[in-house]
Amino acid sequence: MTTKELINTEIEKLSEDELKKVYGVVRSLTESKASEQKPSFMSRLKRIQIEAPEDFAANLDLYVSGEKRVK
Repeated sequence: MTTKELINTEIEKLSEDELKKVYGVVRSLTESKASEQKPSFMSRLKRIQIEAPEDFAANLDLYVSGEKRVK
């Protein structure tokens, strides 16, 4: 017998109240599995933090070429 068949055999023995409890456990397992999905590319990009001078974006070319330096 497969695990699923064994579970179904035991479930048939339960009362309605016990089935509601089992359903709650199964539901929480499937919800936790759904929340474990790896984050999307965009959500990972949003977490990137850069420490740089205020004019870094405006003068990126100067910082890359070395004409301007971070102190």
